[in-house]
Amino acid sequence: MASDVENIATGFKPVAVEKPAITRNIVVPRRHPGRWLAVAVLAILALQIGQAVSVNPNFHWDVYLTYLFSPQVIRGVGWTLLLTVVAMTVAIVVAGLLVVMRDSENPVLRGIAYGWVWFFRGTPIYTQLLFWGLFAVLFPNLSLAIPFGPEIVSVETKYILTPAMAAILGLGFNESAYLTEIFRAGFNSLDRGQAEAAQALGMKPGKIWMRILMPQAMRVIIPPTGNETIGMLKMTSLVLAVPFTLDLTFATNAISNRLYLPIPLLLVAGTWYLVITSLLMVGQHFLERHFGKGVSVHPTRAE
Repeated sequence: MASDVENIATGFKPVAVEKPAITRNIVVPRRHPGRWLAVAVLAILALQIGQAVSVNPNFHWDVYLTYLFSPQVIRGVGWTLLLTVVAMTVAIVVAGLLVVMRDSENPVLRGIAYGWVWFFRGTPIYTQLLFWGLFAVLFPNLSLAIPFGPEIVSVETKYILTPAMAAILGLGFNESAYLTEIFRAGFNSLDRGQAEAAQALGMKPGKIWMRILMPQAMRVIIPPTGNETIGMLKMTSLVLAVPFTLDLTFATNAISNRLYLPIPLLLVAGTWYLVITSLLMVGQHFLERHFGKGVSVHPTRAE
């Protein structure tokens, strides 16, 4: 107030000081004209392909819709799923045993594990299925006997090794060789120092595996195991070599041979395989997300 009175008395007029303008950085998004051009080209191609396929009478879409949900096809889908689940279960159990044997100090067990993986990875799956189909011919009877002595009990092989059992064993044993290497890779990726630290805290070995080591190993094991499961689903189409005649591929082939129309029935089989594969991929995604908690799987991308 006193300064205002002095300014009036002296006739001094204060000069207003302008504030400097604030400079703002405006970020302009980077333009990607090539992306929009690629999307336009792909959309045109997709429309043309879709139109060509939908109006082509050689695909016989009426036959496709007739047999998509037929009882014979649905039964084939059920047997394909059953073969996949049971064979993968056998493969996982055998692979777990083989991993333990590979890490054993017993050279005999290690040799058996190496030989198993070597044989089943080195021979074609179709050849193995043919062998299991001919097993009852090679060994008509399975018996328990004293070495170089009399038989204790004997049973015909065909009553034990049915076509379904032969298909499951052939698929499961072949897959176990690949899962063994996947499991070993997952367990070898673990830092053993964590187990030592947990032991120092007084944790029991079982709890160390379930709480610390196994969740970390599953992050490495699940993605390739999911791929192997999808591969197993499609590999069931080879069980005709056993011969097993109830799976999806055989069911659709039988219908197509009766109608002399292979294309629509191939589309039926392909549709069901795509549906089942999609469901398996969804399950794999949720498993990966569950065991990947706390781990960043989406690194920042530089534009």
